[in-house]
Amino acid sequence: MSFAIGIVGLPNVGKSTLFKALTKKAVDISNYPFCTINPNVGVVAVPDGRLEKLKEILKPEKVLPTTIEFVDIAGLVKNAHQGEGLGNQFLSHIREVDAILHLVRSFSDPNVAHVSGKIEPKEDAETVNLELVFADLDVLKKRLADLIPKAKSGDKEAGKKIEVFEKVKKHLEEGKLANTLTLDKEEKEELKELNLLTLKPILEIKNTDEKEMDTKKLSFSAKLELDLSELSEEEKKELGYQKTGLDDLIKACYQILDLITFFTTQNKILQAWTLKRDSNILEAAAKIHTEFAEGFIKAEVINWEELFKAGSEHEAREQGHLKTAGKDYVVQDGDVIHFHFK
Repeated sequence: MSFAIGIVGLPNVGKSTLFKALTKKAVDISNYPFCTINPNVGVVAVPDGRLEKLKEILKPEKVLPTTIEFVDIAGLVKNAHQGEGLGNQFLSHIREVDAILHLVRSFSDPNVAHVSGKIEPKEDAETVNLELVFADLDVLKKRLADLIPKAKSGDKEAGKKIEVFEKVKKHLEEGKLANTLTLDKEEKEELKELNLLTLKPILEIKNTDEKEMDTKKLSFSAKLELDLSELSEEEKKELGYQKTGLDDLIKACYQILDLITFFTTQNKILQAWTLKRDSNILEAAAKIHTEFAEGFIKAEVINWEELFKAGSEHEAREQGHLKTAGKDYVVQDGDVIHFHFK
């Protein structure tokens, strides 16, 4: 199962162009607001140069990268929560995502209309953030309306939830994102059932003109990225692009979710897997198959770089680089793991 990122922004900020570049999946990118009226979902391979290096020495028949899912929804406008534009009906499609990518327009193109008539990145970003806040407030108010009668009848669990929900509601009513509120582990657990949009990690990206791209910040030209996505790897290198802005974007999404990658080499398949940082070996095993976790005996682990330097699994074993890992082992980014199970 891949992790999912929801793409949000005003109409005509380049969301569908970005989505098409990311997934190479045909979507309507016509120059008018609300052209995306159904959610578009695409699964994207996470760029990882380590796979190519491991492929050199392991000679697998197949290489499978790990993936991230992107969900593109219709553009939001000011007062969407009151029904403006298409309203915020499509926000329900990204309630289940793990993080949000907020695309903000800063490119100038007279042929692409701005929904409010002027390009104001800071103001535009605030507009979308507020619509996310209003959407979460709506969810909280409805849930509180269900809980209050239960609490009055003596339901202690309902009373505990109300206390947490009211705390978040007050924060949102101040126009602040829920992810800026300090919450303890128990409070976060209580909030899980709501899938609040503003409680998710939010990555704000500027879609800018090609000449104004800043490699030190997360800004890029979606139009350029779409053009580059149509080229082969050799063609991109000939033009001087060793990597693209999309590579950096996908990695940034990976980082904001605090994910790591581990690798397996079984049945002549080299495969990358996604895992939350600080997860143990049993959680990694469960990513592959429940049987791996339930019947776990031990695992042999080696850092990908040590394996690459050794030149083969046999040589790595001879050099003593392979270590045996038990159930409590915390998986590290770049581990190559061979599981032993009943």
